[in-house]
Amino acid sequence: MTLPLFEEPSRFDRAGLAARLRNLAEQRIWIGTSSWKYEGWLDQIYHRERYAVHGKFSRKRFAAECLAEYAETFPIVCGDFSFYQFPPPQFWESLFHSMPASLRIALKAPEEVTCEKFPKHARYGPRAGETNPAYFDAGAMQAQFLEPLAPFAPRLGPVIFEFGSRSSEPMEFIDRLDSFLGALPQGFRYAVEIRNREYLAPRYFDALREHGVAHVLSSWSRMPPIGAQMTIANAFTADFMVARALLRPGRFYEDAVKMFTPYDRVQEEDPKTRAALRELIERMRAERRSAYVFVNNRLEGNAPETIRAITDGLAD
Repeated sequence: MTLPLFEEPSRFDRAGLAARLRNLAEQRIWIGTSSWKYEGWLDQIYHRERYAVHGKFSRKRFAAECLAEYAETFPIVCGDFSFYQFPPPQFWESLFHSMPASLRIALKAPEEVTCEKFPKHARYGPRAGETNPAYFDAGAMQAQFLEPLAPFAPRLGPVIFEFGSRSSEPMEFIDRLDSFLGALPQGFRYAVEIRNREYLAPRYFDALREHGVAHVLSSWSRMPPIGAQMTIANAFTADFMVARALLRPGRFYEDAVKMFTPYDRVQEEDPKTRAALRELIERMRAERRSAYVFVNNRLEGNAPETIRAITDGLAD
């Protein structure tokens, strides 16, 4: 289907949001979205006419070039794509060449080192259901991910290790995590995101603090809400913090995809998560601590509008 090239002007105040986010970034409060290639943001964050080829909207051009326009509004983005592979060095060269120098990017560490057992899914091929021999392999992480990224380190936000739901006993997991973090090289900011609430134990936070690694305050299906995690003693384990507003607690990823696609508008507000993120941002401003806050479309249906609402409610 050919989409109309020109639409009615958007009521979304892109320029106002951009100015507010720049001001916050100057205070070391970096706010952005999880990923960026969403056609649902056309006529909101993206100008459709910029991606026209022979008078028609080009999805190929949009995918290749929209990151530059994203940076006109947001100071940072979270790159979820890196979770699925070790990108080759030439990929990083191309990516950072396409990014304006002002844009920062946080990256998810590849599941090659965070996945204990590969899910029984077709994309894993013969490895589906098998134990991962590279689980917690700091050497592979350094050689295949961090070393190729080293030339671009000044443009990076945190590297986020996402550990999905797993069956390991808490102490076994935490001991292995402690050893893994201790073996990682200096020069990067690291953060850990867990999906098992029983791992939120004092020993877990102690391990992160020992290595200067941040606990990711995440809004996720089976995790306590961000507001509840903020009240845990010693949950702030580094001189910076990371929050990822991904899903309303209790909702599953597949359900959110069905509800909210194509992510062109907020369809269900989450006032508790909005309030928690405002409180978190204000606390980090007061403590003069760096903060990285990322919002996903699957929280409410449209991440830019959620961010606009959150930042509208902040004190000047």
